[in-house]
Amino acid sequence: MIDKLEMFIALANHRHFGRAAEECGVTQPTLSAAIKQLEAQLGVMLVWRGSRFRGLTPEGQRVLEWARRIVGDARAMRQEMRAAKTGLSGNLRISVIPTALSLASDLTAPLRTRHPNLHFTITSHSSADILTALDNLEIDAGITYLENEPLGRVTTVPLFQEHYYLVTRAQDARDSITWATAATLPLCLLTGDMQNRRIVNHHMAQAGAEAAPRLESNSVVVLISHVLSGGWATILPMRTVRPFLASGDLAACPITDPEVSHLVGLVAPLREPFTPVLSAVLAEARKIAEV
Repeated sequence: MIDKLEMFIALANHRHFGRAAEECGVTQPTLSAAIKQLEAQLGVMLVWRGSRFRGLTPEGQRVLEWARRIVGDARAMRQEMRAAKTGLSGNLRISVIPTALSLASDLTAPLRTRHPNLHFTITSHSSADILTALDNLEIDAGITYLENEPLGRVTTVPLFQEHYYLVTRAQDARDSITWATAATLPLCLLTGDMQNRRIVNHHMAQAGAEAAPRLESNSVVVLISHVLSGGWATILPMRTVRPFLASGDLAACPITDPEVSHLVGLVAPLREPFTPVLSAVLAEARKIAEV
């Protein structure tokens, strides 16, 4: 049953029989047969079928909620038994908003020291995608904004407050700048699907201005490289830009009118008991928290 539920979750995530089968390491006919067997066991149709995947039935949507709980609990049980025998091991998957990526090493470095058999996968996604990935069991934890969007049923550990700075070449440094004035500069900003960008848009609108960037990217490195090339400026939190300031080629000045901050923290599935790995992650997050 657990294997069939895992295949069903993969199908719901990918919305494509072939890609779901590839993720599960089986052939497409094997996955299709497993879904049909699951339907027979439960006595309901789970998937609208046609020449291709057409979505889940209402019963399928409900079964998906149960499948996530059951598979999540089964994985937690296996991990706890493995930890009792050999210590913490396995792959810890954490997704992080782009502006908080520099924080990931603060979390993983001490965990690696104490648990050398633990491996890590760090990816960067938007805040909305992080919450979706948590629901879909595609990641174990995320680092994202805690205040601006509905988080759903998650455990949270507040980590730090984001404060926003205009980043320019060093020769263009200034002491401070208002949101309204910053809006008039040739900006390169994160893309609109990123919550950081929506925050920037909101505070510029508060100041009676509009963000009209000449370049957009979902990569902080792309933004910084354009600022270094000359003729551009960007807006980033200090924690994000600090590693790039050491060379002396860049400068960052606080943005005022209004002076604002937004809370960033760790999110994890709300499940009791926590897996041993997740318990270790939550404990480490509390240690490094700045708020």
